[in-house]
Amino acid sequence: MTLELAEPTPQVYVPTVTTRRLSLSGWTAVDIPAYTAMAAHPDMSAYTGSPADEGAVWRMFAFQVGHWALQGFGMWLAHDRTTGEFVGRVGLYEEYGWPGTEVAWTIRRERWGEGLATEGGAAALEYAFEVLARERLISIIHPENAASIRVAEKLGLALAEGPVDRGGRPRNIYAITRHDWAARRQASAPADTG
Repeated sequence: MTLELAEPTPQVYVPTVTTRRLSLSGWTAVDIPAYTAMAAHPDMSAYTGSPADEGAVWRMFAFQVGHWALQGFGMWLAHDRTTGEFVGRVGLYEEYGWPGTEVAWTIRRERWGEGLATEGGAAALEYAFEVLARERLISIIHPENAASIRVAEKLGLALAEGPVDRGGRPRNIYAITRHDWAARRQASAPADTG
């Protein structure tokens, strides 16, 4: 038997991004148990689907690796830079048929309220606008998910559309343009007192 590939098999490269408190990196099987424990918390599936068991988490990890291979961007696993502790995921998402490139976050319930979603989301926005040269990013959020709405607003995303039907569930679409993101960054930059 002779096997020829029409194209080289894509290699999955996931850059590591660091923030003040987070290390955002690629998907590895070592984090499946921690992600499974996070997904099992009842608060984690209140507004979004959450994998129900380790097998479902494994399939979701494979999907995320595939997203990086097909799109050249995706979600990162988030770890505490000081302790190495798994804290969630954050990054960019745009599966087939999606209404745009989405910035998204999921942080372990025990770490809510620490600003980690906002910190990771800010890094994802910067990556999307600076590295990927995106012109607009969205975040798709359940209208009752007040915590995620606060994160989106802290990041500068504003309600753009909604509610819309996403798979039988209501969702609002928040958005920010590269122009608005750059203006916010400029306004928050320290003044040069040279």
